[in-house]
Amino acid sequence: MQTTVQSAVQFQGTGLHTGRPVTMTICPAPADHGIVFERSDIRLGNARIPALWDRAHHSPLCTMIVNEAGLSVSTIEHVMAALAGCGVHNALVRVDGPEVPVLDGSAAPFVRRIMAAGVTRLSAPIRVIEILSTVEVHTAQGWARLAPGPGLTMEFHIDFEARAIGRQSKSLDLRNGTFVRELCDSRTFCRASDVDAMRAAGKALGGTMENAVVVDDDRVLTPGGLRHADEAVRHKMLDALGDLALAGAPILGHYEGHKAGHTLTNMLLREVFATKGAYRVRDCDLALAARLPGAGVDMAEVPAAVA
Repeated sequence: MQTTVQSAVQFQGTGLHTGRPVTMTICPAPADHGIVFERSDIRLGNARIPALWDRAHHSPLCTMIVNEAGLSVSTIEHVMAALAGCGVHNALVRVDGPEVPVLDGSAAPFVRRIMAAGVTRLSAPIRVIEILSTVEVHTAQGWARLAPGPGLTMEFHIDFEARAIGRQSKSLDLRNGTFVRELCDSRTFCRASDVDAMRAAGKALGGTMENAVVVDDDRVLTPGGLRHADEAVRHKMLDALGDLALAGAPILGHYEGHKAGHTLTNMLLREVFATKGAYRVRDCDLALAARLPGAGVDMAEVPAAVA
């Protein structure tokens, strides 16, 4: 059955790019509502933005969605990943500014609060997007593909000049709470030189050592170091799950990304939906629902580092 949060969950923090205080509340929603963002600071006009692939606009540093009136919400990828990873299909996400709070730079704070509030079942079947044929997209930097598969599996490869990151690869089957156990606490990362350049350009004004892993060649500058030796590739997988959630329903298929980012994953979704015969939408039975990312997840599985 489809789900929503059992009660409203509120978060307060700063926006990664503006550095301004922001409040976000994840509210229950009915079946077939999907994930919809609402700008609570907007009093006139259409303040709602469906979290869907065709509302995403190019932004190399984050995922941003825009409605017909030009109203936007950015940096939604971590909360989208948390909702998908906890198996939440319907929610109204109210935010009082143009971006969601960054919190610790991972999805773990969202996961912990969503699970503490509880997830309730609704009287409607889960619909999934089943990939029927392989679709692949390329840019000069990398590539991404979706291929048929019995559940959602993911493989990711990164290669960065900074020796503290370097080359990393990881493969995961995302069924039964794997996202919560393996990925949700992995933080966004960048080089110290990138921080200086972004701030000079008026970006990442809310970025700190508390909400990002900052590296300088072979050194990790963030106090406490890494949560995982391969935290960087884990975070890229976290981002990819959040961006794939813009499909509007759970995906059954194998995702593989090589140096992929927000733009490439959205390009991939657009190509899937534009390719005849590449997918079908089907209802879940109980056996299929048990293979989805949020099935059977338990609070005890949230990493202790963010307890």
